[in-house]
Amino acid sequence: MTTAHPTGKPTSSPPADPPEAVAEGARAPSVPPAPAAPQTPTVTADPEVTAGPEVTTVPHRRRWSGRRLVDLVVGLAFVAGALWVTGRGWLDIDGRLLGSRPDDQGFNEWMLAYAAHAVTNLENPFFTTLQNAPDGVNLMSNVGMQLPGILLTPVTLLGGAPLSYLLLITLNLAGTAFAWYWVLDRHLTGNRAAAVVGGLFCGFAPAMVTHSNGHPHITAQWLVPFLVWRIVRMTRSVAPVRDGLVLGALVAAQFFISVEVLFLVAIGALMATVAHLALRPRETVRLAPRALGALAVAGGLVLLVTAYPLWMQFAGPQHRIGHPGDPDVYTLRVRSFVAYATESIGGGPDSAQGLAPNTTEQASFFGWPVVVLVAAAVLGLRRELAVRVLAVVALVAGVFSLGSTLSWGPAKSDVPAPFALLHDLPIVDAMVIARFALITTVAFGLLLALAVARLDGLATRTPRVAAPLRLLTAAALVGALLPMLPTPLPAKGRVPVPEFVTSGEWREHVADGRTLVPVPVHNMTSINWGSAALTGFAVPQGYFLGPTSPADDTGRWGTPPRPTALLLTAIGAGTRPPTVSAAERDQALADARWWRADAVVLPRHAHEAELKTFLDACFGPGQRVRDVWLWDVRPVTR
Repeated sequence: MTTAHPTGKPTSSPPADPPEAVAEGARAPSVPPAPAAPQTPTVTADPEVTAGPEVTTVPHRRRWSGRRLVDLVVGLAFVAGALWVTGRGWLDIDGRLLGSRPDDQGFNEWMLAYAAHAVTNLENPFFTTLQNAPDGVNLMSNVGMQLPGILLTPVTLLGGAPLSYLLLITLNLAGTAFAWYWVLDRHLTGNRAAAVVGGLFCGFAPAMVTHSNGHPHITAQWLVPFLVWRIVRMTRSVAPVRDGLVLGALVAAQFFISVEVLFLVAIGALMATVAHLALRPRETVRLAPRALGALAVAGGLVLLVTAYPLWMQFAGPQHRIGHPGDPDVYTLRVRSFVAYATESIGGGPDSAQGLAPNTTEQASFFGWPVVVLVAAAVLGLRRELAVRVLAVVALVAGVFSLGSTLSWGPAKSDVPAPFALLHDLPIVDAMVIARFALITTVAFGLLLALAVARLDGLATRTPRVAAPLRLLTAAALVGALLPMLPTPLPAKGRVPVPEFVTSGEWREHVADGRTLVPVPVHNMTSINWGSAALTGFAVPQGYFLGPTSPADDTGRWGTPPRPTALLLTAIGAGTRPPTVSAAERDQALADARWWRADAVVLPRHAHEAELKTFLDACFGPGQRVRDVWLWDVRPVTR
């Protein structure tokens, strides 16, 4: 670090704690060796000046207050960007569904409601019978989100699950962007402009925005930058126990946020390690013992913390293996990497048609300018090991996201792709293949951040070209990133939940843990009513992944409806009359016992008269309670 001497002569002093740079060009190797005394001056994110009494320095308090002010401005900008994306949902929190996947939002609201219920009632956060009564749902085989649910419990209890969901979706975008900014600025590049670019890209790339249509477990990546930093740091560890414990704590926390994102981080780290081994085998072997020591400590801590939920996921009740259908259904196309997402400035309703499995899985869609810019960065910085490693990771992950065949456009080709070798591997067969492009997204963001850091460093060293070089860099970034930036997610009205539920009056008719049966028995009706009641009662069926049958743990969506549920659905659709045979009445009583129901409830419905006629014939005359018809079935189910 160079500071001004009173006489005008510069003096140098080593930094107190240089950032863990991710590239050789940052004067630290991509996988840095053990700390040694610096031989050349190093630029740090927040240098400590120790040059002696004659050196003029900026007061420590002023430097820190300036840094905090910049951090605050950057953080507020990211929050504003997140609100831009989710703003339509905030206009009517309880009356609108945000994005294009309302069922996914309903499911996640139920999960947040159950997390609050589990905290306040000290119940199992990994399994419950409050959905799909009486068999229950294995929450580890689904999207548990235990940690976000626990953290948001006060919000859920005070404002309801829709508020918690919208807050989570919004903070995921802003939090992920700011986390990348922080780690890039403090630990990986030491360059604030590069950190802003990297944070913006990784936090608001199409992968993050499109998954905000209903997948908060995918967008909750605020710990991922810290995981990446600590993984890089392992190779220079002089205190493997301490570093292993820190890494293990981060891994365990991410496990309870999203196992799938953690798995993708592990795959990305494995790809980087293999690439490093191929490019620098001797260095990799030399650094391995340090990293393996810290990794062993981390692994031990993670296993200790996650042993029970892991058992629940792979062997517990209602666990499932694999994913319904062929994994290749959920793949991207080659052209998706140069096209634009539906919810982007350069895209539109048809821009992603046939290039991604659905509106949430548009995990590439960078556009030609970004792909060209990243390629130029790799070419210009090809001497740096970290750049070559990141380029390999981006390419391999991108190819894997295409599935078992290489297809340019919507039409599937017969050209085999490398993923065919992994197609049937355990765990991988349960993945949504398009999400490999999430790894490519992070690699692209890091490559752009490195390029900005190097160009900024070049401008600093050559004042004559500093202004035009920075202007050219800014113009290239704006031109490439602007078409990729998001537009607001759509929103639409939701079916209101009856006041009988929202007012809490259901408590007079349904005991704790017993089942309330909404009519018709519909998966999302059950989910939405249960969520509105903060999962105070159990519901039949639901929206979840479970085993195909007790004898077959292959994954499937939901559970086969009971005979009475099928009858009520048909009457509600107007496809059969409300007549009831003796056998059907007996079956209705048996199904009510199976569900462990206390009440059967009919809200306002287009075929309300027919449904009431059927239920009166099965359970006796119903009673009007607020805005619903209610049948008290406790005399026949207990």
